Amino acid sequence: MCVSIPHYVRTTSSVLTLPRVVFALIVINKAGGLIYQRDFHEGLNKLSINDYLVLAGTFHGVHAITKGLSPLPKIPGQPSSGIEVLESENFRLQCFQTLTGTKFLLFTEPHQPNVDVIIRRVYELYADYVMKNPFYQIEMPIRCEAFDRNLIAYVKPRQ
Repeated sequence: MCVSIPHYVRTTSSVLTLPRVVFALIVINKAGGLIYQRDFHEGLNKLSINDYLVLAGTFHGVHAITKGLSPLPKIPGQPSSGIEVLESENFRLQCFQTLTGTKFLLFTEPHQPNVDVIIRRVYELYADYVMKNPFYQIEMPIRCEAFDRNLIAYVKPRQ
């Protein structure tokens, strides 16, 4: 059995903390199609583009099914949310769904703090650099260099 000991980082308060790692980002359109995928760290196994397409479609289906599985009664005026977090011992998957149905899936370390803040900032970058781009067609794959640059600049310093 091989045990990996994480590298610790000393912060200004002299408290040891684990480094924060964002592994990957996937964006899925409202029909379940993969429109963006970016790896930021080598922590997860590499998948083929076909595997990412299957992952996007499968997650979209599971998300739709879990909307109806809520054990709590539906609150009038509030939509059911579906699956929001999936945790394993190796990674954490956080889902943020926009009002238009676009889903942002962020893969991080299991104990990454403030994932909801990170994913909302990613959404803000998407709104600023993709949705305001006059050449971007809604629901189509995202190919926007300004979005890529700003996303990498935001995520990489966290590593």
